[in-house]
Amino acid sequence: MKKQLKNFVAGEFVTTGSTFDIYNPVTGTAHAEAFEADKALVDRAVSAARTALKGEWGSMPLQKRRALLGKVADLIEARFDEFLAAEVADTGKPVSLASHIDIPRGAANFRVFADGIANVSTETFEMDTPDGRGAINYSVRKPLGVIAIISPWNLPLLLMTWKVAPALACGNTIIVKPSEETPSTATLLAEVIKEAGIPDGVFNLVHGFGPDSAGEFLTSHPGVDAITFTGETRTGSAIMRAASETVKALSFEMGGKNPGIVFADADFDAAVEGIGRAIFANTGQVCLATERVYVERPIFDRFVQAMKEKAEAMHIGLPQDAETNFGPLVSAEHRDKVLSYYKLAVEEGATVVTGGGVPKFGDERDNGYYVQPTIITGLPETARCVKEEIFGPIAHIAPFDTEEEAVAMANDTEYGLASSIWTTNLTCAHRVAGQIEAGINWVNCWFLRDLRTPFGGTKMSGIGREGGIHSINFYSEPVNICVKL
Repeated sequence: MKKQLKNFVAGEFVTTGSTFDIYNPVTGTAHAEAFEADKALVDRAVSAARTALKGEWGSMPLQKRRALLGKVADLIEARFDEFLAAEVADTGKPVSLASHIDIPRGAANFRVFADGIANVSTETFEMDTPDGRGAINYSVRKPLGVIAIISPWNLPLLLMTWKVAPALACGNTIIVKPSEETPSTATLLAEVIKEAGIPDGVFNLVHGFGPDSAGEFLTSHPGVDAITFTGETRTGSAIMRAASETVKALSFEMGGKNPGIVFADADFDAAVEGIGRAIFANTGQVCLATERVYVERPIFDRFVQAMKEKAEAMHIGLPQDAETNFGPLVSAEHRDKVLSYYKLAVEEGATVVTGGGVPKFGDERDNGYYVQPTIITGLPETARCVKEEIFGPIAHIAPFDTEEEAVAMANDTEYGLASSIWTTNLTCAHRVAGQIEAGINWVNCWFLRDLRTPFGGTKMSGIGREGGIHSINFYSEPVNICVKL
């Protein structure tokens, strides 16, 4: 029997007349069904959130609010196995990945921001006045209000709590619309929120799609004060248009076509390991993934061969197998998109070094959404497969001769989310990292994150920054108080 995933509004789990199936990417079979929120239910969620702002939550002492967030983290950890099973069922990702990143980080986000909000200072200024007595100005932080959170399917719990935790820490109320592909852990989080004792209406959850569904109803709602979104750039553009009517605050983390630059003096093995992770982790379904690799010509052939071996060594097993490090794509639709780029690469003249197709298993996985880890070379920088985000386990590797050439190619994109630079020359590392047009630039590493640092993209990769004080600055509003002495 399929598990039923209900909406959560004003502290109650709610059904509607319409449902949609949630598929397990490993087998292609439906394992759950979610109730699609209609416009009336979204209206109820916004109303509940606005009411909660004026109730117990709005006047709750900071210390109590922080304690409740800590309890949410404790309860996620207490139900770790449930969250893990739900995440793996929705995404198909290996247990080894979800158990070490997705679920622990999902819990940690609540502790990080519960601590962060207690350690943020505000401004104070003394000023002269004509009568000589002076005045003092100080600022206080106020919540923005009702926050709409649109979260993605690639890291469902982690990226949802990355927004939920600071929004709640700052005293806001929220409505979450998770991806229609991966709503299971969002539903479990609603259960945990209820169990933790967070007042009704503070956290609301609506299931559904984008256009003419919960996503559109929520982002265009006049009762929503701000929107935070992680997902593809096209969807972000649509949300911006919807939000413009009521001038909402926005924080967007969107697409990327991230470069990796490998200099000849790099630690070769470390570069192969790091770039390999950057291409194939989570089956390439990571906004920070590397899809373009530029390698200095003296080591180009050797590096391509090493990446071929890396791709062919990926273990495409069942999620529960300890040695599995490569899973399926999230959906049949996304698999078809990635396969269309595999085909396009050949049409554009690429050399397929390895992969480019669909693996065969002879078991239930043949009905799932798997593709092969793929390395290609030989395309011009103008090729669509070099310019457009694929969001799958594929990278194009190209040679370069000079540092200036590498930087120019890395920056020749409409995106600007992340990069990685591999070199043992410290001067070169600093010089190149400072020239790359991206929000985060790694040197001799990838996906290493201090949660206090700014995270976000430039150009078509997003608006604003999240992490540490940057999240708190978005989810709160400074209000100045001027006192005449």
